[in-house]
Amino acid sequence: MALSPLNQRRWRNFKANRRAFWSLWLLLVLYGISLCAELIANDRPVLVKYDGGYYMPVFKFYPEVAFGGDLRTEANYTTPEVQCLIVAAGSLDCWDDPDGIKAEAETKGTAAGQPVDAGWILWPVIPYSFKTIVDTGGVAPGPPSAQNWLGTDDTSRDVLARVIYGFRLSVTFALLVTLCTTIIGIAAGAVQGYFGGLTDLIFQRIIELWNSVPTLYVIIIVTAVWAKSFWLLVGLMVLFGWTGLVGVVRAEFLRARNFEYVRAAKALGVSDWQIMFRHLLPNAMVATLTILPFAITGAIGTLASLDYLGFGLPANLPSLGQLTRQAQQNLQAPHLAFTAFFTFAIMLSLLVFIFEGVRDAFDPRKTFR
Repeated sequence: MALSPLNQRRWRNFKANRRAFWSLWLLLVLYGISLCAELIANDRPVLVKYDGGYYMPVFKFYPEVAFGGDLRTEANYTTPEVQCLIVAAGSLDCWDDPDGIKAEAETKGTAAGQPVDAGWILWPVIPYSFKTIVDTGGVAPGPPSAQNWLGTDDTSRDVLARVIYGFRLSVTFALLVTLCTTIIGIAAGAVQGYFGGLTDLIFQRIIELWNSVPTLYVIIIVTAVWAKSFWLLVGLMVLFGWTGLVGVVRAEFLRARNFEYVRAAKALGVSDWQIMFRHLLPNAMVATLTILPFAITGAIGTLASLDYLGFGLPANLPSLGQLTRQAQQNLQAPHLAFTAFFTFAIMLSLLVFIFEGVRDAFDPRKTFR
């Protein structure tokens, strides 16, 4: 579908802002990589060939018996026994000397002049998930090494894997919270500003009372009653964050509701909702988009702060706030602090640059060459 001339001009203005344009592409690349985190950092193989068949453990549960073992629990692909079962295609007893039996299978196949129909395992680039305990010889947190590029945290989990998963979680959380709060805030501000009078007065008193509620205390109480979860935290953030945009949108609608084109639309019989969201809202978008960079970076900062204090996401989820707390508790491991700092700095800077470009693209007074 072709863009309208107005949206084409906005897109040209956004592309002309080189910092915003390249920040968008870089963020899309990083976020796209994080969306494929299971294929990049995982303690389960991406693809396994066994006995002529192909398996994808990264997406599906396979018991050990599927590869010729004895257990009906999920196969532990990192153990030499399971790896040997896959490589030897279940034709040899791999439990006594896995390395020797693999070599024997290859030798027999070579002596017979036939290639060994052995299986193979395709591992991700980082063979650790965000919750995998890495054997670092009892040193935790461990320094960066060839095995763990960014080191390990204080529970011997790979930091790079946790950063990849944590980046995806933080950006997704911020986008969801910002989207929901923006929709609710714009709708509430539009109703207040357009209708004014008693409606505006009642809404203003409700918002004043709602903003006086101590958000942190409510989150602490709720997480003490119900189990902490991602969606619970999203709901709480939306519940207390939607008022941030109301004042800006309300002011724009109060200013524009008496313009000539609004009066003309009313005289022609256009409904109030069409006037609000078809004619007035586009004019209020510049002021609204000015707030969005602060809203989305604030959502990421709030999530990190809650995780740092221990009132955010469950401990079994990858969190950049947990990484920050570990850096503060382990000053002898500076790689944790540097990783947390640069991750937040890059992520927040890219988001701010992008939304600055979006704000300028929607501003009719600015034209880039």
